[in-house]
Amino acid sequence: MDLPLLWFLLIAVLWTGYLVLEGFDFGVGMLLKPFARDETERRMMLRTIGPVWDGNEVWLLTAGGATFAAFPEWYATMFSGFYLPLLLILLALIVRICALEWRGKINSPVWRNRADWAHTVGAWVPAVLWGVAFANLVQGMHIEVIDGNHQLTGGFFSLITPFTLLGGVTTAALFVTHGAVFLALKTDGELRVRAGLLAQRLSVVSLLVAAVWAVWAQLAFSANAFSWLPLVVAALALVGVVLATRAGREGWAFTLNAVAIAAAVALIFCVMFPNVMPSSLDPAWSLTIDGASSTQATLTVMTVIALIMVPVVLAYQGWTYWVFRQRLTASHIGPAEGLHPSNVRAFAAQDAQAQ
Repeated sequence: MDLPLLWFLLIAVLWTGYLVLEGFDFGVGMLLKPFARDETERRMMLRTIGPVWDGNEVWLLTAGGATFAAFPEWYATMFSGFYLPLLLILLALIVRICALEWRGKINSPVWRNRADWAHTVGAWVPAVLWGVAFANLVQGMHIEVIDGNHQLTGGFFSLITPFTLLGGVTTAALFVTHGAVFLALKTDGELRVRAGLLAQRLSVVSLLVAAVWAVWAQLAFSANAFSWLPLVVAALALVGVVLATRAGREGWAFTLNAVAIAAAVALIFCVMFPNVMPSSLDPAWSLTIDGASSTQATLTVMTVIALIMVPVVLAYQGWTYWVFRQRLTASHIGPAEGLHPSNVRAFAAQDAQAQ
């Protein structure tokens, strides 16, 4: 196996790690406002993802950095063409982070309510837009070769088609199901029971939506027979999620949903192969793995660094999940903390007088 192909596969692995891990904390965030009944349940939901959400985002940074270093032309073409969707995703991620970090700073129901809405919206936006973006990679985009460079010439609205919109619905369904299963796995008491019932219903929805999108992708856009394999794996895993949620086996349901997301990423990369960005205008203008890759020297250095650093990252994340493996109950939630709003206003008045 040559180095460009190896890094094409490694980038697929990095995206798999990101979407599997960030998928459940997106899902918990998507359910925060519509599902939690009171402040105690909202704080329980937030504490299920509190110790791990920032570690999960390391995978996004690594996937983006690896794409930039290993396939600079892929990175440049994709980020210029997806400029607006990626900007919206970035803004949503920033809003979600601020909502998570600042929610407990002020002890006010109004402040917490606004933070929870910001968190919920900040989870739904990337959950949908990541699906739209990946569906565009499967469908192909308006790529032309101008002055020797690959350029996306279709504009923003060329990215929006029935297939790409269904891709967004598919990732949203998979992630919200992932979040419901994770809540059932990590909590106890009434919240666990309700999350388990919700996961039963959502698992059926995600199975149906993902099945339609995956078969559409395979029949309409794939020239590779081997891409049927991840499609079948994803289908079997999603059927397993439906059965496991009905049997109350949260661990199996979570594992199988993670397998389904991983198989979906594998399907996307298999459909694209041997391209990294197919052109819907002319196959000759597609950006291929070999055509977009860096030099052998760059890829060799990246491979050595990856062999050293990836085990460290995996060990750290494994340790984090092990330390915080305990289920949460309402008894773990103490009284609300943070500054009282009157103290915040007093501090602001003091600062104004000092100036």
